[in-house]
Amino acid sequence: MIVLDQLTKIYDSTNAVDHINLVIPSGQLVGYLGPNGAGKSTTVKMLTGMIAPSAGRAEIHGLDVQRQSLEVKRLIGYVPESGAVYETLTGREYLEMVGRLYGLDDAVIRDRIGKFGDFFELSRDTIERKPLATYSKGMRQKVVISAALIHNPRVIFFDEPLNGLDASTQLMFKTLIKSLAAEGKTILYCSHILDVVERTCDRIVIIDHGRVVADGTLAELQAASGEGSLERIFNKLTAHTDLEERAEEFSKTFSF
Repeated sequence: MIVLDQLTKIYDSTNAVDHINLVIPSGQLVGYLGPNGAGKSTTVKMLTGMIAPSAGRAEIHGLDVQRQSLEVKRLIGYVPESGAVYETLTGREYLEMVGRLYGLDDAVIRDRIGKFGDFFELSRDTIERKPLATYSKGMRQKVVISAALIHNPRVIFFDEPLNGLDASTQLMFKTLIKSLAAEGKTILYCSHILDVVERTCDRIVIIDHGRVVADGTLAELQAASGEGSLERIFNKLTAHTDLEERAEEFSKTFSF
């Protein structure tokens, strides 16, 4: 469903994404991990057609992301890290706009807005009357996720989707994405919350300095690294010093 072939993005002579090759089949929930600046968000922006690669190519469902960008956009849903919305619109107006951009009938849009509102426990008064500028961060994130899913996409990109969500909503969301993958949707899930990825994802890809440094199931990564937890695997592959020792040494500077 997703193919990355030597995908590369260069900024000012720096390889933000460095010749990445990946094949992700339908129905797979993939955790895409890396430290800050590793190239995760840049990868997603190329896969969604927001920026052009410097070299290589990407395909979604057999469609070239650059040459067939509109066809690709009809198939995908995207929750960006920023969670930006049109703040002067109400939640309903925003979701109606997104639904119409995808060519959905008004009756379908109304039905799905109602279902998302019930699922995320957004009151009818909030959705219909209040502008998004008045929403809390978590409420906005619920609307952004609803907008990404309203057209029933085949491929979904999540970039730090849990930002602002409370514990109960996070639990519902984690169950939701596992169910979507079980129904055949392909999900690329970028996150710094490693325990969520450890518990939910079928496959884990770790990148560092724009390159893939690990790719496999949790059990495969554990066997290859000799580490028991994803946190320790991640640190072993991406950290250049012993982080626990470094933190302990730093804490001593606050002793009086």
